[in-house]
Amino acid sequence: MRSGHMPIGRRELAKQAKRERIMTAARDLFAEHGVDGVTTQQIADRADVAIGTLYLYASTKAELLIMVQNEKFAAAIDDGLAAANAAAGQGALEPVVALIRPVVEYVREHIENGRTYLHELVFGDPVEPYRNAGLALAGRLEDGVTGLLAQDDHIDAADAATLARVITAIIHLSTTATVYLHRSDEAVIADIRDQIHATLAPHHRAA
Repeated sequence: MRSGHMPIGRRELAKQAKRERIMTAARDLFAEHGVDGVTTQQIADRADVAIGTLYLYASTKAELLIMVQNEKFAAAIDDGLAAANAAAGQGALEPVVALIRPVVEYVREHIENGRTYLHELVFGDPVEPYRNAGLALAGRLEDGVTGLLAQDDHIDAADAATLARVITAIIHLSTTATVYLHRSDEAVIADIRDQIHATLAPHHRAA
């Protein structure tokens, strides 16, 4: 009996293997040296592919960074959503903080890479496939915050979406601004928590 899926050909398998080698090489080199300390030629050499082949998968070093960081960003959002569900019933603040904690930790895992990644998402070409995927992840995070805020009886749906945009801006600034770079993750998260609390407080006082 035939399955409903066509078998993957050798050419496609070879492409997948090359992409995985490039991804692994870029991930390891960025972790070891930071994005500014790595060249595309070094990534190609580590992946054992020609530089022209590498450019078929990502045309710039920035795209390679985004490709790598997108996977980490997606995993951080998954972890955050699970933590937010576990914190349900504690009002809006604690679930939102639970959601963003893994994201903050991921961005700050390697400060240079995290700052460059967020800068590229905000200021780069949004139609580039990897940036587009990263922006979709940012939208998923914002939607997650919106959903948590909408569960608060004091916040209506329209305000929840606007507040979520404000909160994601707070996260972006607090994880990339130079003044925060030498603080610990816990200090940064505590500061973000205070900012979110102040942002939500007027809605609770007005109730």
